[in-house]
Amino acid sequence: MGKIFCLMGKSSCGKDTIYKRILKDASLSLKTLIPYTTRPARDEETNGVEYYFLTEREQQQLALEGKIIELRAYHTVHGIWKYFTVNDHQINLEQYHYLIIGTLESYLKLRDYFGKDLLVPLYIELEDGERLQRALNRERIQSHPKYKELCRRFLADDEDFSRENLEQADIGVSFVNDDLECCIRKIISYIQANM
Repeated sequence: MGKIFCLMGKSSCGKDTIYKRILKDASLSLKTLIPYTTRPARDEETNGVEYYFLTEREQQQLALEGKIIELRAYHTVHGIWKYFTVNDHQINLEQYHYLIIGTLESYLKLRDYFGKDLLVPLYIELEDGERLQRALNRERIQSHPKYKELCRRFLADDEDFSRENLEQADIGVSFVNDDLECCIRKIISYIQANM
């Protein structure tokens, strides 16, 4: 039976970079489980790669069809943005292992849906000052920077990924991303040991 490895951490801790690098490791043969969102794509994002970008109407249709496994709605300065996982053509745990990017909330909901034995958390940490600098650098290059949303999200992460919440979710292992190559090697070894 396959496992779902759930990569998570506060904003700008390096999840996207780590995710892409781990997927390139042929020894792991991990499949992707691309999440869905109603938020607009960033300049560098491609539909069907980082996310499936849907309209509110398309999300509601999937909900009516009973295909949404978990959904999170965030009240941003730009309105409500939804992120969700869909039980669709992507999932075949009989044959494959998967790597996804998620939040603590999505990890818990996926764990409830698929079972604790099939979900493996991969929590990424990075010092807050470095995260904030990375977030600012990324936002500056956007055609329409959203600094207020960056600040809201940065502050919300402290609550979402509090030590108490991580302990309640039984997440005791973390990977510090202060050296990207070292962090990736440690995560790959951990994935191999948990397949």
